[in-house]
Amino acid sequence: MLKQTFILGALLLGLTACQSTDVAQNETIPLEGSWHIEMVQGQPTIDYSPAQITFEAEGKLHGNNSCNNFFGQYTQQGQELKLSPAGSTMKACVDALMQQEHKVMQAMPLVAKAKLVQGRLTLLNSDGKPVLILSQLK
Repeated sequence: MLKQTFILGALLLGLTACQSTDVAQNETIPLEGSWHIEMVQGQPTIDYSPAQITFEAEGKLHGNNSCNNFFGQYTQQGQELKLSPAGSTMKACVDALMQQEHKVMQAMPLVAKAKLVQGRLTLLNSDGKPVLILSQLK
């Protein structure tokens, strides 16, 4: 009986040790600052594109969507992130930048989660697919 109790205890201890929780999934990612948009919906941004997002305190965001400036809000809880662009300027640019601008503005409301990987901020949709990849500006 003692041998069975010892084996059962060792087995339970072994199973408990195999459980792991990813603490990083609940940590809040530091967003504040300016980020260059490197990729939008799977497409790299145009070389020398001014596309960027700046996250400010108290949930404010603004930036350049390739051609025009935009502003709005964001909410963050752990890795969950929601971007809510509210408006933008309306100047015309070359077609390539206008198309990229359209993709940026389409991508922002799709963001559901943020991940920081190798210094790049990856913004994912609800399916876990990247919609924006950003690098921090210094």
